[in-house]
Amino acid sequence: MAEDGPVSLPRFFQDAPPAAPAEGLALPLGAEAARHLKALRLRPGAALELVLGESTWRADLAELDRDRALARLVAPLAEDREPPFALEACLPLTAQLSLWDEWLPPLVELGVTRLQPVVYARSEFDPAKTAARMERWSRIVLSACEQSHRSRRPELRPPMPFEGLLAWPTAQKWVAYELATGAANPALRPEALAFTSGPEGGITEGEFAALAGAGWVSVSLGRSILRAVTAPVALLGAVQFQMGLR
Repeated sequence: MAEDGPVSLPRFFQDAPPAAPAEGLALPLGAEAARHLKALRLRPGAALELVLGESTWRADLAELDRDRALARLVAPLAEDREPPFALEACLPLTAQLSLWDEWLPPLVELGVTRLQPVVYARSEFDPAKTAARMERWSRIVLSACEQSHRSRRPELRPPMPFEGLLAWPTAQKWVAYELATGAANPALRPEALAFTSGPEGGITEGEFAALAGAGWVSVSLGRSILRAVTAPVALLGAVQFQMGLR
């Protein structure tokens, strides 16, 4: 949830400047940011926020043309909207790649810190089509970061085969599995969490057995069978709820 008070200033993620950020430093924002600022009907002198690598700054809009904007840093912002520990989403590549367009924004809003596409047995993986989508997904992630006022941009990794999950190094690993296992859901520990779920058609029995043998713990998300696009968002929402109880 947002901190006290309205969040109204537009936020832009920029690469860290060559010089250390400092009050009064002028930074070009580029054509895409300029078009966005134009769409917002902002004028020079308007306030905005910039995320520069690891730091967040209040800035003023110094210049604005159709394809160019210049911002001047005013003061660093003492804030951190990130989760207290890493949230690694190992998401299945789906037969309908457009599903990724649908679930990326809520996952980013809910604080995911790493996005790892995974080729499951039922993924129908097409390397060329997926590679063509990666740039679009990067833009969707960035837009969701700016809209939700994240302090960091999640890492979007290239696709990996299912076997990569069996060597995933994170100690706390959850897998959303639709079949009842008789085990209670695990308690959330305050340390890095990786989670995964299946594509359309679900995780095969063989894949689930392999995951369980590699330390992935089954979690239930209720009695109904969730769509591939719903399961990771529901799981991450439950994690954020548990974080809020601490």
